[in-house]
Amino acid sequence: METDKLIEKCEIKLKDKFKYIEDVAYYNQVKVLKAFEENKVALRHFNGSTGYGYDDEGRDTLGKLYASAFGAEAGIVSPHLLSGTHALTVALFGLLRPGDTLLCVSGMPYDTIRCVIFGKNNGSLRDFGVNFECCDLKNDKIDLDLVRVKLNDSVKVVYIQRSRGYELRDAFSCEEIGEICKFIRSLGFEGCIFVDNCYGEFVQKQEPTEVGADIIVGSLIKNAGGGLAPTGGYICGKQKYIDLIGKRLTAPSIGLEVGSYACGYQYFYQGLFMAPHTVAQALKTSMLIGMAMGELGYINYPAIDKIPYDITRAIEFDSAEKMVNFIREVQYASPVDSFVTCEPWDMPGYEDKIIMAAGTFVAGASIELSADGPVKPPYIAYFQGGLTYEHGKYALERILNKLK
Repeated sequence: METDKLIEKCEIKLKDKFKYIEDVAYYNQVKVLKAFEENKVALRHFNGSTGYGYDDEGRDTLGKLYASAFGAEAGIVSPHLLSGTHALTVALFGLLRPGDTLLCVSGMPYDTIRCVIFGKNNGSLRDFGVNFECCDLKNDKIDLDLVRVKLNDSVKVVYIQRSRGYELRDAFSCEEIGEICKFIRSLGFEGCIFVDNCYGEFVQKQEPTEVGADIIVGSLIKNAGGGLAPTGGYICGKQKYIDLIGKRLTAPSIGLEVGSYACGYQYFYQGLFMAPHTVAQALKTSMLIGMAMGELGYINYPAIDKIPYDITRAIEFDSAEKMVNFIREVQYASPVDSFVTCEPWDMPGYEDKIIMAAGTFVAGASIELSADGPVKPPYIAYFQGGLTYEHGKYALERILNKLK
C-alpha cells in the first residue's frame, strides 16, 4: 500500500481515539487555567532575580501553580533541577536517612536512577546507608503479594515508576497507581508514596497526587514544560515532604527561601499553559505511528486498541539495522540538526550503547519528536513526543518510506 494511503487508513481508524485524547486535553486545559486564576499569575511573575533570590515571586508562585494544577499541597519548580534524574535524586535524598529502606514496587527503576540508588562509592543512597528493595512485576503488573512481604517498618519511601523506561510493559495508569496506594495504606504504611511521573503528565484527567501519591516528580523538558521550558524539573506533593526536599535542594538552614534565576520565568509559566495541548499532539502522534507500524506487522506497545498512559511507544524490530534506521529517520525529519546521522554511543548513566534522535529546539527534550533505545536484543526503539501532530505525521511518512 502507498504510504499516504496507509496513513489515511490509520487516521480513519483512530478517529474515536483522537476525539478521546482531545477531550482529555480540554479537561486538563481548563484545570491548568483555573490554577493560573487561583494563583493570580501576573506579568511580574515572569521577571527574573539575582543573588540569593529572596522574595522571588516568580519562583514561589510557579511552585504554587504546579501544585494547584497537580492537586498537591505544595511544589518546587526550578531551573536548577537539571533533569528528571536530578529531580528524583534531590527528592529521594531529601526524604531518606541512613538505615531507611527505599522499596520500589514497579520493578527495577530506569537506568539513570539505578546508580543514584545503589551505586558504589559514587555518593549514592547506598553509600549513605540507605537500603534498597525491589518488587519484580508479575505479568507486567505490581505483585501485591510480594509488596506485602517486603513492606516492613524500615521502609520509609515506596517508589513507583509510572512510565515503562526501557522495559516492554505498558505505563501504569492513574487508576492503577491509586489502587496500589490504597493497598499500601491498607497494610499500615505511614511513609511517603513517591511516583516518578515522567512522560505521564496530562495524559489522563488525574495525576498521581490526586489518587493517593504523596510526591510526584518530573522533568520540564518532557510533558509538563509544554515544549517551551528551556530546562528544569518539578517536585509536587504534601507540604511536609516538600519542606524536607527543599532543604536538600539548597541547604538545611535556608530551604526554599532562596534561589534566583536571572533569565526570568515566562517560558516555565507559558510551558505549563501549553502542556495539555502539546501532550495531546504527542499522544496522537504515538497512536498514528503505532497503528501504521502495526499494519506493517511490527509489534509495538502499548497495544493500539488502548489509549496510552504516557507519551512513549516501544516498537520492536528484528535487527539492529532496522531499529537504527527507524531512529535515524526521526532525526532526519527534525527541524534542528536534520543533517546529523545518529550513531550508538556510550552515554553516561546507561549500561549499553544508546542511540538517540533528538533534533530539538530544547536540547534533549523528549516532549519534542524524538526516539532512542539501547542497541541490544530485543531491538526496541522507544519513540516519544511531537510538538505538533503534523510533524509526527511527516516523520512517519519518512519512516515508512525508509522501511520499504
